[in-house]
Amino acid sequence: MALLNILRYPDPRLHKVAKPVTEFGDRLHTLVADMAETMYDAPGVGLAATQVDVHERIVVIDVTETKDNLLVFVNPEIVWSSPDKQVYDEGCLSVPGIYDGVERPSRVKVRAVDQFNKPFEIEADGLLAVCIQHELDHLMGKVFVEYLSPLKRNRIKTKLQKEERDMQRSSARRA
Repeated sequence: MALLNILRYPDPRLHKVAKPVTEFGDRLHTLVADMAETMYDAPGVGLAATQVDVHERIVVIDVTETKDNLLVFVNPEIVWSSPDKQVYDEGCLSVPGIYDGVERPSRVKVRAVDQFNKPFEIEADGLLAVCIQHELDHLMGKVFVEYLSPLKRNRIKTKLQKEERDMQRSSARRA
């Protein structure tokens, strides 16, 4: 297994729309394992393949405290969402250190296959429902900050770009 590089907002690759997975084999199994290791190491509760510059419809999620219930969604689609909404403070591994409220349906039903191409459906609420919607947004090229006002989004973009420049300068000095 290997840790993968997580793209940081506003990297334009985060806006690519992921394509369906068509091959289920060793490459997919290795990618899922690497994504899970990367998510747990970050640490996070969800990771979409888009965030590691793989533009295929793959998501890993584990919202448990014990980090022992990995859910793998390949080619996921939301087939139902509740009319009632909730606001949840969201964060993102691609937008480190930033949290803000996003309103989403409070319950969803998702249809997907696992990494072995076995179909399943899951109905979720609470943090799992939020996480599923957040990660599926990534597969559509959308980052949670796009739900925020343009002013907030621009402030976040500027802050993260400055942090990136500072990290690059610091690395250049050490080299």
